Amino acid sequence: MDEGKKRAAIKLKTARGQLDGIIKMLEEGRYCVDISTQILSAIGLLKKANIDVLNTHIRSCVATAILESEDQGEEKIEEIINIIDRYIK
Repeated sequence: MDEGKKRAAIKLKTARGQLDGIIKMLEEGRYCVDISTQILSAIGLLKKANIDVLNTHIRSCVATAILESEDQGEEKIEEIINIIDRYIK
């Protein structure tokens, strides 16, 4: 596994632990603002993990496709544009 995916995996494992903690907070009836703060923190980690994955994809898969073939390059660029579009929404 490359470094970008390793960083993403670490962030996702941390987010998983946060989610378990958030569920426990809900079950214990903890203060809503504290729960919301933890949810936002988990969302932040998920976004950062996604950036790590996309960064790796652009620097490896997309770069290789562009160098190998114009059609493959265009296809990979379109994939990235679609992901960015979903990310923004």
